[in-house]
Amino acid sequence: MTTMSPEQAAWFAQTFDRIVANVARAVLGKDDQIRLALTCMLADGHLLLEDAPGTGKTSLARAMAASVQGTNHRIQFTPDLLPSDVTGVTIYDQQTGKFDFHPGPVFANIVLADEINRASPKTQSALLEVMEEGRVTVDGVPHAVGSPFMVIATQNPIEQAGTYRLPEAQLDRFLMKTSIGYPDLASTVEILAGASVRDRSAALQPVITGQAVVEMTALAATTHVDPAVLEYVSRLAEESRAAADVHVGVSVRGALALVRCMKVWAAAHGRNYVLPDDVKDLVHHVWVHRIVLDPEAEFAGATAAGAIDRLLVDVPAPQERRTA
Repeated sequence: MTTMSPEQAAWFAQTFDRIVANVARAVLGKDDQIRLALTCMLADGHLLLEDAPGTGKTSLARAMAASVQGTNHRIQFTPDLLPSDVTGVTIYDQQTGKFDFHPGPVFANIVLADEINRASPKTQSALLEVMEEGRVTVDGVPHAVGSPFMVIATQNPIEQAGTYRLPEAQLDRFLMKTSIGYPDLASTVEILAGASVRDRSAALQPVITGQAVVEMTALAATTHVDPAVLEYVSRLAEESRAAADVHVGVSVRGALALVRCMKVWAAAHGRNYVLPDDVKDLVHHVWVHRIVLDPEAEFAGATAAGAIDRLLVDVPAPQERRTA
């Protein structure tokens, strides 16, 4: 595979920044979180947001879809939600004498799965299958959801009554986990000043087409990663599995997820090569939900983020070396 040229990297970064600036018109004061979400999308992955209500999760999904000339749907997950409510159903048409497929809300470029942990495991699995396969199979007939396709799922970290915790194997399907958080004072004042505007994303104009997103995803995959950086990621993953407080460490799929994100992150900064610092920028967001702590260590106050911090201290990073 041919590595992207410096000119292509410069174009990628310029386009990436334009999308960030456009989304930031609707999600104020959250440029870092927007960059992470776009990195996740361009790495062909899905995002898990663990955040309190009212922090702009829906606005982020709508603004991203509007910026890439795409469609977006919101699914409110509840205990009585059925898999067919997500994926769609086939209904018999008496006039034609045939079964017609009626697509569910999962057929969109960006799908907001609100409070995914409130749905039953069966419904959760239906969505996660679509995320992995990129298609829905109903009555033995596959239906592609199209491209680009991204799920932004949310969890409320405060209220856990009546929820179904996502199993580790399903959490692993999400490329990244992060939170938006509350805006700073200046952004809050600006939001309050525009209180009459219910949906800021409605006024956004597309920056690029959906097909251009697909092309950017393919281009980012050609970012060069030096073998020393790959060895660094491998050692971090290996050490995570041997850490004292960790019950289950990072799998090979988790290491691959980090490499995919690093490639997009490097290109978004105008480089056609990955640096060790890219690993440090992203490793928490890509691995924090993949590490399962020992129950006793967790009870004693250990956290997955703390375990990753120790990994970064214990495993030396390679010396930075520019590779064109």
